Amino acid sequence: MTNIRDSVQVEICTAWLEHAIAAAHNGAHRLEFCYNLPVGGTTPKEASILALRRGVDIPIHVLVRPRAGGFVYSDEEFALLRSQIEIAKRLGMDGVVLGILDAHDRIDVVRTRILVDLARPLSVTFHRAFDACPDLDAALEAVIESGADRILTSGGKPSAQAGGENLARLVKKARGRIHILPGGGVRAENAASILHATGAQELHTSLGLSHLPDTELAGVPAEEFGAKVRAFLQQASSSPLRSSE
Repeated sequence: MTNIRDSVQVEICTAWLEHAIAAAHNGAHRLEFCYNLPVGGTTPKEASILALRRGVDIPIHVLVRPRAGGFVYSDEEFALLRSQIEIAKRLGMDGVVLGILDAHDRIDVVRTRILVDLARPLSVTFHRAFDACPDLDAALEAVIESGADRILTSGGKPSAQAGGENLARLVKKARGRIHILPGGGVRAENAASILHATGAQELHTSLGLSHLPDTELAGVPAEEFGAKVRAFLQQASSSPLRSSE
């Protein structure tokens, strides 16, 4: 048996530099850093990425997404994605978060593999573009084929709690091949139940602030954000024991 409270990894997603630093100082295991959370996130500015790298020593995964909207990209946008990955590597990031679909809302394996190879040795997370795919089981195999390390997903539902059954299936199918990272509506009050229901070993959360534009996020004190992180970690650690198989 594996004690999930000892092994769970919590990734905090934020679009505000001070919050990211507060999360690191209050126990977060990993950060996803982006801008424009209300539209699903876009790539942050270089200066902010560099400042965050200088301010924390935990892993930082930066979102590489050139615009809001869908996940089918033109040749010009694909070139921009490649450039953003190169910048992330140059600025000392530990990972990148990306997602590309084809015109039929399936994983674009060829282009994703190109970006994964370019990103190495950084870790690569395929983000919730995955949830737009009509066949999640086929999408899982496609992302694995691309070489990515992790899939951020709500199980194809609006929230990870609603997608718990799908997430549990994906975790089981993925075991030993890729990590499944439940995200979407993950809060302190449901973190333990999501872990227990899915068997996942990681959680992704923006602590209920993903609807706030960057200007409003600036009004949330770093101390308050840090307290939210501590509360989340405490609740996540209360998940009952379950087998790692």
